[in-house]
Amino acid sequence: MTEQSSTARRLVLITGPSGAGRFSAIRVLEDLGYEAIDNLPLRLVAAVLEDPGSDKPLALGIDPRTRDFSVTAVTDALGQIAAVPGLVPELLYLDCRTDVLLKRFSETRRRHPMAEADRVEAGIQREKTLLAPLQARADVLIDTSDLNVHQLRGEVEHWFSPDEQTQLGVSVQSFSYKRGLPRSVDMVFDCRFLKNPFWDPELRALSGMDQAVRDHIATDPRAPEFVAKVQDMIRWLLPAYLEEGKSHLSVAFGCTGGQHRSVALAETVARTLAEGGWQVSIRHRELDRRKREEASA
Repeated sequence: MTEQSSTARRLVLITGPSGAGRFSAIRVLEDLGYEAIDNLPLRLVAAVLEDPGSDKPLALGIDPRTRDFSVTAVTDALGQIAAVPGLVPELLYLDCRTDVLLKRFSETRRRHPMAEADRVEAGIQREKTLLAPLQARADVLIDTSDLNVHQLRGEVEHWFSPDEQTQLGVSVQSFSYKRGLPRSVDMVFDCRFLKNPFWDPELRALSGMDQAVRDHIATDPRAPEFVAKVQDMIRWLLPAYLEEGKSHLSVAFGCTGGQHRSVALAETVARTLAEGGWQVSIRHRELDRRKREEASA
């Protein structure tokens, strides 16, 4: 990623499979003050770059259905942007699990743009295959499978808020290994070796947000040293990421159920980094999922 400066103008290309939230992300960027253009034919990117009429950051939605869309064309567009002095190109990829996309198309009764007849799943797989090279080179990948519109807004705001004082944003999250690894993280720490509050009947219904659970975990003699080493490593790495021009770092903590140990450690590390002056967002994947399930019950 090109190193950002205080005078650089950000330009975000947004793409991803249909139904993953591309249009919603573009609307968030527009609310943040970006000049947003959706479904832009790639042949017109050069014309947009030549327009000197605004110094606002740009957000360009790239739809796989456009006539001149191809991975090569998007790659060429990124090269054109990178060659323009003062522009910082970033590729935002909105991803989503196939089962969730199927459910979204079923609920909205929309026809998938790359599906023949009623074969929605075939269309989803065809589009994902087409986009795979872009997913691999994305600067920011947001998996929207378990996000509602408000959480998606928070993620986009965290990564792309045009705050010139913010050089690098850190995202910290917790998760359950039972439900799989998060797909868009840079570093993962396994907390399953720590003392598990689940086996204490008085703590089982609580979460790592509760002080009683944190105190219980702290009785494990390995916990303080583990937390200290993780924090030291992240703090040591952050300046190195800045030197490389990286603008985002995502860290995840996992445990068996994603309720106690991972939540407690994510909260502790996020708080320490925020106190150190870093911009930090935090998300607890399993706790958020349970809240949604309870609200819809």
